Amino acid sequence: MARHAQSRARTRLSRRSKAVGGLALSTLVGTALWAWPASGDDHDSRTDAKSTTSTTASGPDTPRTPAVAAKSAPNAAGNAAADRSIPGLSDATRKRIPANARQVLVVSGQDMNSFQSRVVLYTREEGSNDWQPGPSWSAHNAARGWTSDHRYGDLRSPIGVYTLTDAGGRLPAPGGTKLPYDRNDSFVADGTGVEGEPLAGAFDYVIAINYNRESGASPLDPRRPMGDAKGGGVWLHVDHDGPTQGCVSLKPKAMRELLRTLDPELHPVIVMGPTDH
Repeated sequence: MARHAQSRARTRLSRRSKAVGGLALSTLVGTALWAWPASGDDHDSRTDAKSTTSTTASGPDTPRTPAVAAKSAPNAAGNAAADRSIPGLSDATRKRIPANARQVLVVSGQDMNSFQSRVVLYTREEGSNDWQPGPSWSAHNAARGWTSDHRYGDLRSPIGVYTLTDAGGRLPAPGGTKLPYDRNDSFVADGTGVEGEPLAGAFDYVIAINYNRESGASPLDPRRPMGDAKGGGVWLHVDHDGPTQGCVSLKPKAMRELLRTLDPELHPVIVMGPTDH
């Protein structure tokens, strides 16, 4: 497997003001340098802007209180019907979740331009429409927020519903990992973010998000079915206390728990986007 090549330029982003209820980002173009991409668009030989911004911690490494699903309405017999939808999703988004999916990872960004997110894993029993929320974690998404038309190097995470079929990382798979796992020394991220947060270890654990990639292959697979202009290499990976180029990053403990929990037999998918979209 070819080793990731280094990114040649980086776009430095800094936080110039903090508004109530969200963060405003301003872009500062830095001088070109050799560095590995922090995460997102293509972890291969192409040149891309590096995701950088002021250091902001993702939050504690322990799960928070589970999100609460809406209560079921009584059925004709007066009993609570086992039909609780995943809260916060539009009808159009719910319809895009495959009928056989029994695990849905919901990534909710603070707003369209924010790099702060919350992640909740919902599950349901076979034959049931009762979605049960699991633990909730803080996360980072792309430095400039979200987009419904992702392009290579735009520093935005793609909005949508995508399957999760493949994983890998620099470290061995945690015990109990069910997804196919490519343990490979090519999962490397070197260098630092704009304010010095280390990127080392960001690819210790990786779950490929099936945006513009071939499912059933290693996350390192460079194929882009929609073409290079649409970007690729969008992963769930270990957080480095800063925003990404397009990926979603979580603390190591959360990544290990997801790897032990996501099950190909339950057809897991990820729903990604800002809360207000």
